[in-house]
Amino acid sequence: MPSSAFLLPLEVRDYECDQQGIVNNAVYQNYLEHARHCFLRSHGIDFSEVTRQGLFLIVIHADIHYLKPLRAGEQCQISVQLEQLSPVRFRFIQEIRRPADGAITLKASITTAAMNRDGQPVRIPKELLANLPLS
Repeated sequence: MPSSAFLLPLEVRDYECDQQGIVNNAVYQNYLEHARHCFLRSHGIDFSEVTRQGLFLIVIHADIHYLKPLRAGEQCQISVQLEQLSPVRFRFIQEIRRPADGAITLKASITTAAMNRDGQPVRIPKELLANLPLS
C-alpha cells in the first residue's frame, strides 16, 4: 500500500458475513464505494452535492480480486488512489488489508465516468480536478 494512498479503517460487522462466516462478496463493493466517497470528501468533494448539481460519477467497470477472507470483528484498512484516464474517466485503485497480519484481502480497480442528467459523458470540472491527488 503506497504511503500516499488515502486510508479508511473499518471493522467488519457480523451481519456482513455469509453462512460461511466470511464477508459476503457483494459487501466488499459497499466497502469500496464508502471508501471512495470518504476519499472524495477528504479532498473537499461532497459526492451527494456533486450529484445534486447534475454531475453523475458512475461506475462503468469493476475489476475485483478476492484474495483472503475477512471475518466478523476483524479490523481492515481500505486504501484509495486515483488515476485520471481521460477528461471524463477515472480509475480508483483500491486495496483492503488486514492490519493484524498485513495480509491483502482484496485488490480492485474501479473505473468511473462523469455523466450529465441525460447520460452523456461530460468533462470533470477543473475546480473538482484541482482538489484531487492524481497518480
